Amino acid sequence: MTLALRSRRLHRSLLTHAVLGVAVLFAFALPTGVHAQSTIVRGLPDFTELVEQVGPSVVNIRTLEKVGSDGNGNVDEQMLEFFKRFGIPVPPGLNPKTPRQDKGSGEEAQPRGVGSGFILSTDGLIMTNAHVVDGADELVVTLPDKREYKAKLVGADKRTDVAVVKIEASGLSAVRIGDVGRLKVGEWVMAIGSPFGLENTVTAGIVSAKKRETGDFLPFIQTDVAINPGNSGGPLINMRGEVVGINSQIYSRSGGFQGISFAIPIDEAVRVADQLRANGRVTRGRIGVQIGQVSKDVAESIGLGQPRGALVNGVEPNSPASKAGLEPGDIILRFDGRDVEKSTDLPRIVGNTKPGNRSTVTVFRRGSQRDLTITVAELEPERGDRRAGAPEVRPPAGSALPALGLTLSELTSAQKKELNLKTGVRVDVAEGAAARAGLREGDVIVTVANVEVGSVKEVESVVAKLDKTRPINVLFRRGDWAQYAVIRVAR
Repeated sequence: MTLALRSRRLHRSLLTHAVLGVAVLFAFALPTGVHAQSTIVRGLPDFTELVEQVGPSVVNIRTLEKVGSDGNGNVDEQMLEFFKRFGIPVPPGLNPKTPRQDKGSGEEAQPRGVGSGFILSTDGLIMTNAHVVDGADELVVTLPDKREYKAKLVGADKRTDVAVVKIEASGLSAVRIGDVGRLKVGEWVMAIGSPFGLENTVTAGIVSAKKRETGDFLPFIQTDVAINPGNSGGPLINMRGEVVGINSQIYSRSGGFQGISFAIPIDEAVRVADQLRANGRVTRGRIGVQIGQVSKDVAESIGLGQPRGALVNGVEPNSPASKAGLEPGDIILRFDGRDVEKSTDLPRIVGNTKPGNRSTVTVFRRGSQRDLTITVAELEPERGDRRAGAPEVRPPAGSALPALGLTLSELTSAQKKELNLKTGVRVDVAEGAAARAGLREGDVIVTVANVEVGSVKEVESVVAKLDKTRPINVLFRRGDWAQYAVIRVAR
């Protein structure tokens, strides 16, 4: 064999080994990336172990109401039609032909509704929704093993829709409470309940959103778990078998499930339940303000920058807010050391503050921040009466500001007293730019461009110094309510 041939064979051999070496290195390097991608989706979950673990802790709750012996009760005919159409046996207590008789009273305990609940403690404390037990004369709890107990209502809180009931039993299987803070959007969750009275029904889905605002005191967990009438009060369970919420509401145009369900976060529910167990009711703080959102236009025009905080539309007379010096038009940025990012945050923060607590509230007023000290009072039941606005007494017409579309006049002493104002001017005519901004006849302008105005001349003086090409913020009162308008002068 010639030297040249041997050289070529050696070259091919070295080249082959080099290629194999690169391939081996690539093979070792490749699985890291491939593995990282393949672990994003691990396949569909298996809920069988969760059902076996949590199922014994989920109960069915039937509510009964007493009616005259000749009454027809309050049976849901659509529910009965549902069972008939699909050939499903009617659950006990829902057949109007076999009412429960309350002997000796001359009244029959008729079925009123069906819901779900879950066991909090081994001695029979059960959590459910307040609307499940609302108005019931009797409560009947059925365990998964078909044992039935009459239940006693410990307490219910309509504002959060949380209730606690008690049955006389022991050795029950209690749920484990999860950490809502660890719950993530997209995470698998499961529900167990009694939709349409069908006990021990399991449905599953994912967390669609967190902190969904649908109420004053609670940010809800949104899911796509199938929830129907009868599921209310049942647990929302994570993949660790822990309860993270109470299934409470659905968004529906038909009354049935349409892909959007809401659950009360379990940490909020437990906080309420603890007070119900201790006192039979929930105490919340209040400061006596009506609030609204801060829009982007208002935030920019008054110098706040980003829209944040809660706009004070009105202050109740002799309320904690009034005594602390809060004014309509203030924007509350912090309360008791906690940021108020949006207006719905404030009722929750104040509500969770113990009545009697002295708190610091940070407000944005006329271009600057200031701290006020406020003593929190206890929230009372909602009142329907509200003080009327200023009487319709038309003072003589004042000066016109045609560029803004405003005709203004001075306030009478009676109007200032009625509105509890020391300054301000009345809107007699609002058209053009002012009308587009939302102002109307009878409104009272309190500030213009963050400057307090007490007369028509003061308004004219402030407006004369402004750049009319830029939006002009106006704080005004309408009855008891204060709000901002942003006037854009057409060029």
